[in-house]
Amino acid sequence: MGSKQENFRRVREEYAEKAQRAEAKAEARRAEVSQKFPDLAHVENELSHFGAKLLTLLRAGTNPKEQVARLQRENEELLARRKKLLRQHGYPENYCDIQYECPKCGDTGYRDLKMCSCMKRRLIELGMESSGMANLLRRQNFENFSLDYYKDSEKTYEIMKKNLEGAKEYAESFTQNSDSLLFFGGTGLGKTHLSSAIANRVLAKGYDVYYNSAVGMISDFERRRFGAGMAEEGDDTARYTECDLLIIDDLGTEVVNQFTLSCLYYVISTRLNLQKPTIVSTNLLSFSELRKTYSDRIVSRLMGEYVLFPFLGTDVRKQKLQ
Repeated sequence: MGSKQENFRRVREEYAEKAQRAEAKAEARRAEVSQKFPDLAHVENELSHFGAKLLTLLRAGTNPKEQVARLQRENEELLARRKKLLRQHGYPENYCDIQYECPKCGDTGYRDLKMCSCMKRRLIELGMESSGMANLLRRQNFENFSLDYYKDSEKTYEIMKKNLEGAKEYAESFTQNSDSLLFFGGTGLGKTHLSSAIANRVLAKGYDVYYNSAVGMISDFERRRFGAGMAEEGDDTARYTECDLLIIDDLGTEVVNQFTLSCLYYVISTRLNLQKPTIVSTNLLSFSELRKTYSDRIVSRLMGEYVLFPFLGTDVRKQKLQ
């Protein structure tokens, strides 16, 4: 199951539990005041029979409109009496009501057949948690990506300005069939920062994003291959081909061997075939370095089918320390 489906399943369970908790707390409050005050106990007893009385009327087979209207009026009078008695006994008038966390949807997650804003926020939160980059997402966004660090030359500034604008446009117009991107250039030039900024916007739109370093990705495939006896749920490799947007960071830091090349080719090729976008970032400075490190079939896909974003300048982290 993909993380988006898993997160949705988890949220539905959370909301069912929230509603049950709210109802149980309300029932406990009703029992409390009923035990203390006989007048409230009588009202609560009458209110508890409303559902059964209404069902009996509806099953009668005749036109029950008048009887239902009368029953509803009686119920409204009982509710008004309960409020009055609660005030008289020093309680808030809504003390016996079900107090949902979200009064707009009653903790169902839906309002007028549409997903409530509270559920949308919770799905975004879980998407950030399951993306593998929760800490990065909290720190790095488009708003705090500063072009001031790239003013050592006009050429550098213009290229990085173009990268920032291109990344923003990519995030705003993202779909499951968007282009794949290759961020390449030296260490500390903002590749991970712009990847995080894109992920923030894409997650907010409800897409499934997964991030890992090249080293971490290869480790996952190694565990699947060599981890005999591991539980099935320990295999995370499906996420690399199933998620809506995959971000592979620090390509070139992993140990390169035949197994590594095979895994990398599988992920890149599969996602291209499925027309699923990927963002790859690497500290390798040129295509010649890529060719020295990776097979032609990997390099040809990165160079020929990814949109290229060159990163120039001086290490931002070092500039911040000066």
